[in-house]
Amino acid sequence: MHFSLRLNNDLAVTEYVAVAQAAEAAGFDQIWVSNDLFLRSAPVILQAIAHATERIEVGTGILNPYTIHPAEIAMLAATLDEATGNRFNLGLAAGAGEFLKWVGIENAQPLTAMRESVLAIRGLLRGERVPMAGSFLRWSGEAYLRFRAPRVTPIYIGALGPKMLALTGEIADGALPLLFPPEHYFAVLPYVEEGLAVRSETLAPLDLAACIWVSLSTDSAAARRVLAEKIAYYGHALSPLILARLDVEQADFRPIEQALMVERDLERAVSLVDDRMLRIGVVGTAADVIERLEPLVAAGVRHLSFGPPLGPNRLEAVNLLAEVLRHFRCGEPGQQK
Repeated sequence: MHFSLRLNNDLAVTEYVAVAQAAEAAGFDQIWVSNDLFLRSAPVILQAIAHATERIEVGTGILNPYTIHPAEIAMLAATLDEATGNRFNLGLAAGAGEFLKWVGIENAQPLTAMRESVLAIRGLLRGERVPMAGSFLRWSGEAYLRFRAPRVTPIYIGALGPKMLALTGEIADGALPLLFPPEHYFAVLPYVEEGLAVRSETLAPLDLAACIWVSLSTDSAAARRVLAEKIAYYGHALSPLILARLDVEQADFRPIEQALMVERDLERAVSLVDDRMLRIGVVGTAADVIERLEPLVAAGVRHLSFGPPLGPNRLEAVNLLAEVLRHFRCGEPGQQK
């Protein structure tokens, strides 16, 4: 089993360092930091985390090829691997149109953009010249890194829709599908398997991370409030596949988006988040998380990834999640219960 922690890029840098050190001590394998627009820069945060830790891998969750050019993404990946001793994982996705519209960018041709970007970035990291004559990337033969990358950085794709999930199974090193709710795994898997059926034998086995949201605390009301705030912020940008699984419609989130983004009334926005929406994640204690995830592990999940909000106190949440790690690791072959 592998375990990872995911954080949004809305915290002070010092808090990331403290959480990462606690996560490493608890036995987590990876920590991912998002790079959402107009918040803190994930690559800078990851460098601070890596400097303060020894073992845990760090990753961008996620970058997109629209606001950062794939040539610069390759530069960033090679440099962060060099700086972290090959502990960097590159998380990519097409980006959420709901957020890209803030800066007047349309995420056109998302599947083509991802396929061409992954192929180009891998070629650059291998030290190749990468002329491209695609629909999204058009590069000359002068497109190559002027220094030797330490390795070909693992590329994880953050996929939501059916076609992107299939592409992930076909070309990515890892998958970061958001399982909203956790049971959404069973809807996601067939699409990933569709891509795995045509996957090149030259690629290593896919690391499929079951990415869920948790809000953990001994104070259940406080834990519920934190998850409700996160849903209020991101709910309107969820994919149709996820909305259908929750039995809600995008229109259900419009009053919440209006209250939060336009009226800037957080209390009203939170009050509009209902129990159907809260099923998007897990609220409560380690036992609640274990109960929701047992069916996934029984079905073959071997990478559990816990994401924000995590809880009203993130260090407390990491300590509670340590119980989850111990529970599932004790069930591995060769481990004692």
